[in-house]
Amino acid sequence: MLAQSPWLGPHMQFDRFKRRDFITLLGGAAVWPISARAQQAAMPVIGFLGANAASTDGHWVAAFVQRLRELGSVEGRNVAIDYRWAEGRNERSAEIAAEFARLKVDVIVTYGAPSIVAAKKATAVIPIVFASAGDPVGLGLVASLARPGGNITGLSNQGPDLAAKRIELLREVVSGLRTLAILVNISAPAAVQEMREVQAAAKMLGLEVATLEIRRVADIVPAFEGLKERAAALYVCTDPLVVTNRIRINILAVGARLPTMHGFREQVEAGGLMSYGANIPDLFRRAAEYVDKILRGMKPGNIPVEQPTKFDFVVSLITAKALGITVPPTLLARADEVIE
Repeated sequence: MLAQSPWLGPHMQFDRFKRRDFITLLGGAAVWPISARAQQAAMPVIGFLGANAASTDGHWVAAFVQRLRELGSVEGRNVAIDYRWAEGRNERSAEIAAEFARLKVDVIVTYGAPSIVAAKKATAVIPIVFASAGDPVGLGLVASLARPGGNITGLSNQGPDLAAKRIELLREVVSGLRTLAILVNISAPAAVQEMREVQAAAKMLGLEVATLEIRRVADIVPAFEGLKERAAALYVCTDPLVVTNRIRINILAVGARLPTMHGFREQVEAGGLMSYGANIPDLFRRAAEYVDKILRGMKPGNIPVEQPTKFDFVVSLITAKALGITVPPTLLARADEVIE
C-alpha cells in the first residue's frame, strides 16, 4: 500500500519508531548550538545542506549516515553533522551555504542544482560533495567528470539523459499519446536543462508539448488551471520546489486526469503514477564514501564524478486506479516496484 508518510518506504533500513526518532533528530538539528560545537571541536564537522526537508529526504540522509558509520565515522563519536534544510527555497540554500562557510565546516554535503550552486558560490576552499546532480558539467559545477577540479565533486543522477526513456514508458501506458505537458520550475537550471531534453525527445517522437512554467509554490495551481485539457500526460521535471510540493502536484494531476512521470520513487509514493531514475539512497551511500576520502586527506578536485549504477522503475496501481487507466502487464513485469 502507498505509505502514509512520503518518506516512509520499504527500502528503509530502520523500523518505524527508529525512523521517527531519526527524523525528529534531523528536524531539531536545524541550528547547531555553539556550545555543542565547542564541546565537539575535536571532531570534523560535516555541513549537510538539505535541499528539501527532513520529512521528505530523511531516508536519503539515513543512507548517508549509515554508510559513514560503516566506514568508521560515527555521528556524535568521531564526526559531527550539522543539518540545515532549505525546504525547496533557493534563497534559503544561499543563506545556509554562507553560514557553513562562516562556520568553516570541514566539508559540505548537498544535492540538487540550486543548493550545489549556492555552496559553490559560498566557498572556494571548503570541500563540497554533491550526492545527486543532473549534469554536473553542463551546469558548470565541475570542469569534467574525470577531473572535477576546484573544491567540488560528487555523483551525477543522469536526470536529463533519461528523458526519452521516461516518455517511452508513458507512451506504453497512454496509448495514442499525442500531446505531453511538462511541468518545470523555470528558475532551476537543472530542471530547465531536463525540460529541453524532454522537448527534444518529444519532438523526435512527433508529440506536441504544452509547457507549464512555475517559479514558486503559488504558481502551481494556476499552471494546472491554464493547462485545462490540452494534454494527455504530464512529465514533471525534478527540482527541490517540485519535490517539496509533490503531493499537491499529484493531487492536481489526478484531478486533471493526467498520468504522471517523475524522476524519483518518492514522487510516486506521494501519489504519482510512475517514476524512472537513479536510486537516490544508493547515491547518498556513495556520497558518504567521497566524504570519507576527503576527511582522510584527498582533494575533492582529484576525485572523479561518478554515474549512477542502480536505477528504479516504480509504478503505482493505486494512482492508476484513481485515473481509471490500466497499466499493461508487460510494463508491470519490468517494474522494480509496484505500489498497490
